[in-house]
Amino acid sequence: MPAFRIGEAAELLGVSTDTVRRWVDSGRLVAARDAHGHRLVDGVDLAGFARSLSDGPDEGAGRSSARNRLRGIVTAVARDAVMAQVDIQAGPFRVVALMSREAVDELDLRVGSVAVAVIKSTTVLVELPR
Repeated sequence: MPAFRIGEAAELLGVSTDTVRRWVDSGRLVAARDAHGHRLVDGVDLAGFARSLSDGPDEGAGRSSARNRLRGIVTAVARDAVMAQVDIQAGPFRVVALMSREAVDELDLRVGSVAVAVIKSTTVLVELPR
């Protein structure tokens, strides 16, 4: 069963190490100490905690079957006569969306705007890190 150090847990949750330490210190997240005194969070406990962070209704989302939403900042917009490419940095993740130029213009998407990438996919590939 995997266990994660505070920094690894923070990276997986997309928060700072200080935030994870505060959650552990307040009892919201359980951690044990290893033989060297480092705090470790059990993988199953971390997964349950991560689920609890996303429980509840998604404010700002209307009625939709899409469940994957990544809020971020627009980092690039490239337009031509018909199509556009919009890059969004959502935490450590870069999301690239291809859409009509008309949609980009209607949404007034530009670099520095906050946007939400809504992802509905029937195919999701899962990889393990090297």
